[in-house]
Formats: sequence, structure tokens, C-alpha cells
Amino acid sequence: MGTDRQSHETYQGLVIARRAESCSVDQVVRDCISLQPTQLQYSSLRPVLVECFCGKVFWMRTRLGFIFSCIALVAVSALSAAKACAQGKSLPRATPESQGVSSDAVLDFLKTANDKVQSMHSVVLVRHGKVILEAWWHPEAPENTHVLWSLSKSFTSTAVGLAVADGKLSIDDPVMKFFPESNPDTPSTNLKGMRVRDLLTMATGHQDEPKVRDQTDWIKTFLSHPVPHKPGTHFQYNTPATFMQSAIVQKVTGQKVVDYLTPRLFEPLGIESHQWDDNPQGISIGGYGLYLRTDDIAKFGQLYLQRGVWDGKQLIPTDWVDTATSKQVSNGSDPNRDWDQGYGFQFWRCRHGAYRGDGKDGQFCIVLPDQDAVVAITANTPDMQSELNIVWEKLLPAFHDAALPENAEGQAKVKEFVSTLKASK
Repeated sequence: MGTDRQSHETYQGLVIARRAESCSVDQVVRDCISLQPTQLQYSSLRPVLVECFCGKVFWMRTRLGFIFSCIALVAVSALSAAKACAQGKSLPRATPESQGVSSDAVLDFLKTANDKVQSMHSVVLVRHGKVILEAWWHPEAPENTHVLWSLSKSFTSTAVGLAVADGKLSIDDPVMKFFPESNPDTPSTNLKGMRVRDLLTMATGHQDEPKVRDQTDWIKTFLSHPVPHKPGTHFQYNTPATFMQSAIVQKVTGQKVVDYLTPRLFEPLGIESHQWDDNPQGISIGGYGLYLRTDDIAKFGQLYLQRGVWDGKQLIPTDWVDTATSKQVSNGSDPNRDWDQGYGFQFWRCRHGAYRGDGKDGQFCIVLPDQDAVVAITANTPDMQSELNIVWEKLLPAFHDAALPENAEGQAKVKEFVSTLKASK
């Protein structure tokens, strides 16, 4: 490489540096591919970057082709690098008082939840986009993922909304359209009239849930189940209907819901640790089976609170967020029960102008637009209404419009109490 000509023929150097808070492997790869899209395959780059995506990426052009080498910014293990990236995507932290909430009220909430909910596992409280409370009941911990049960449904409906935005389907498409090979020989009029919208609102027309769990073909079992009611007229909680949403997304995109959501939702939110169980046909279960960290549940709620916007980017269309979280069907008339306030697209309406995704045993992502707050909870309790009541009774009155004087003593008491928490089951 003694001359400029030899240097030019031998290589061209390009350095791409990414800061830790922007450590998206896929984004780095896309940046590189945009430079020479015809000479480098995404699939060949991504495995190389996975090991060192928090470092600097050097792209060198040689006579033999493109060579990737990664030099770590610091001598860290892959595990610590991943942790640093996750922290770079974390919600900011703040004191309760700075966001208009009293530390004394936070402590009262924690003590009440600890006494009355058997058993709490974790809670993350977000106000004005900042985490003002985070607590885990030992042996639960911030880095642990937790089963979401039916809170998974809200993520599945989000995938449907993104697929609609991508032009892959319409919510008014008939369900039978997607699985001609699995349809009954003589489908009923009501089955023919069942739309994707009816899957989303739990108004499929079923009198009871199809029993799919012990079957090898869940799609065919669902489509063979009697539909005595006109779709759209009868609310019936229906987990297999959420599975069908997952199956439809996979059919029209060629990807499992978990894979479809990864670049569109999980990566932008910095959700690194996620798992979604499959059914026997290799389809994400949809209605349950997702595992996330509590902090990630809070991020999901904050994204919806911000009407689909994250870091200035519209991840979910605003009209989808508004429709999915508003009342689409009636599901009861008891004004004191949070399961009777209406149902959207896999989101429950709540009292006090709030909405939520929830799951068996007390998993919650509660969004309170009027208070600009999100509450993420994991637990193992049979009484989910009592769990919600504690939020309404202890946290709602604690939200103030303006910041409060700092209370170092109160904050220390909260920290000390959190350190003593232990799950009973």
C-alpha cells in the first residue's frame, strides 16, 4: 500500500460508531447495508455484530470483498454489553416528589399492596415518563422475566395493528379468508360473517371458548366450533380468538408474532429479554405465553400513553392506539367492577378513565391518561379486583399536577421498605 493508487485498490475504510444508548444490532446492520446494498447480505452481518454491537464497527473494502471487524469500547463480556444496551433504553428515573407524587403516599401504597395482595411480585410506577417507584418482592428481581398470561393479548393485538398499517390485512377481513385449507365443508352463516375485528373484541359469536389446548390443529378446531351468535353482538372472553390473531399475522407476514414485533416494537423500546411460547403448529400462542421484565411492561404502557410515539418516532399508528384502547363492545353494567367497563382491541376499559392489559394471577399494565401515569404489576393472586382497588384508593389521590417539595426522609423510608419485600408465593 505504498501509493495512493495501491491504497485505493486495496481498501477503503469506513468507521461507524454507535453509542451504547443506541445499541440496536439491526439498525447498525441497516446503516451498513445502506452503503453497499448489493454487495453485502444482512444475514451474514447480523451474527458477527451480535457479539460486539456496543463497540465500533469497521467496514473495510478489499480485493477479497467486505470484511467486518468489531473492536469493543471496553473489555466487557457479552452479558455486560447486553446489560449496558438495555440500560441505554431504560426509562429515566426521578424522585416521586419531582413528578408530583408524595413518597409517603408511595410507601402507603407499597405497604397496603404487601399486606393485602398475596403475593405481589413487582411494581413499576411511571409518572410523566419517568420511573418514580420500582420494587421487587424477593426472589423476583429487575432482570427476571415474568409470565404475562393474558397480558400477552395486548401485544398480539398490537401486532395486528402493525400488520394492518403495513397493508397486510384489514380488520374487516373475514377470518375464513386466511385458512381455506382448514375451513369446515359446510360453514355456518355466522362463521362466514366472523371478521378479524370480532377476534379483537372477543365478540366472535361463540357461546363458549373453543377447546384447543389438547388439539394438534388449533386453527381447524377453532373454525369447527359452533358460532350460535351473530359475530359482533355477543361478548365472550376467548383466548383462542387471540391465538387466531397470531395465526393470521403469521400467515400474512410469514413471521411469528414475536419475530414480527421484534424490529417494530421490542427493539425500539429496548426490550432485549422476551420469550413467547408456541403452540403445536409452531405459531406464537398469542393469548398467553409471553415473558417480559416488569420494566418492559411499563415501557409498553408508556408507548400507548404516548399514543404510539417513542423517541419521536410513530411506532404504532395513533388511530390504532385510540381505537384499540377505547370501548368497542359492552361487557357488563356494574359501575364498581373493572371488568364491566367495556372492551377494546384486547385492552380492558377501567374505571377512572383508565385502560389496561391484564393477565391471570394479577399481571397488569395500567394506563392512566388523565394522570399521565403507567402502573406495571406482576403478582400471584386470585383476587385481581382487590389488586386494582389498591391502585385506585392509594395512588389516584397521590397524583398532583405540580412538583412537590423533595422529601429525602420519605424517599429513604421507601427504599428501606422495598429492601425488605419478600414474595409469599
